[in-house]
Amino acid sequence: MSHDHDHGTASGRLGLAFGLNVAFTLIELVGAWYTSSTAIAADALHDLGDSLSLAFAWGMQGVSGRGPTSTYTYGFRRLSLVGALVNAIVLVVGGAIVLREAIPRLWDPGQPDAAGMLGLAVLGVLVNGAAVLRVRSGKSLNERVVTWHLLEDVLGWVAVLIVSVVMLFVELPILDPLLSLAVTGWVGINAVRNLKKTVDVFLQAVPDDIDIGALKTAACEVDDVVDLRHVHVWSQEGEHHVLTGTLVVACDSLDGALNAAARVRERMEKAGVEHVTMEITTPDRGDLSSPTCE
Repeated sequence: MSHDHDHGTASGRLGLAFGLNVAFTLIELVGAWYTSSTAIAADALHDLGDSLSLAFAWGMQGVSGRGPTSTYTYGFRRLSLVGALVNAIVLVVGGAIVLREAIPRLWDPGQPDAAGMLGLAVLGVLVNGAAVLRVRSGKSLNERVVTWHLLEDVLGWVAVLIVSVVMLFVELPILDPLLSLAVTGWVGINAVRNLKKTVDVFLQAVPDDIDIGALKTAACEVDDVVDLRHVHVWSQEGEHHVLTGTLVVACDSLDGALNAAARVRERMEKAGVEHVTMEITTPDRGDLSSPTCE
């Protein structure tokens, strides 16, 4: 029930972000024509790409909440990673497009309608800022990448706001491409980091918040546990973690071994591992060639 509630909330957050982004993209297209601003026109195209990515992320978040089937026994949670991957790639590619538009303007910045840019900038900060506040509370990797999408838009509009105010009083249009380069560079670095995290999850790397050594130590603190070995920990989608391993116990009965395994499982779950699967064996059957619990 808790997961269904969290999933529904996540889907709602992404849906709201998508709606706000699409609506504002249409406003941007009209505003770009009205102000004769190539920067706003480029941002409108960028936001259009963002809208498509947000639609994909929203759809993937919805599908990812379906339960397990005979074919997909873990369910569809990892589908949200597809949305996260596409969003991260679009963010990087979008940054490259912004750079391509901004660099030539260093030599030929032009002089758009500063007052019109100011009005659009204020609206842009409010709309995209509301979307960021709505989505940033999400914990899934998908929502984190979407947050960077929206944060890029907020910072971009802050840059436009600053430039438009300055240009109302001083003729310095070159500030527009300079600020665009700075914001794009900063967001691009974080986009690459999120892209790496997404790829790590696809490759089943150990999650950043999991310490395998600490998990083994916690298992060894349980009575009758001799060792926890062949441990593999990975994440389904960056939030729900899975552990498999071999638990070596020294017990005289099956009930004792099962009780020890249950206590170890409780410790693993407290450490942030949601799904724990362990093979139970005894010292005379396990490979104890390496150091074990003392």
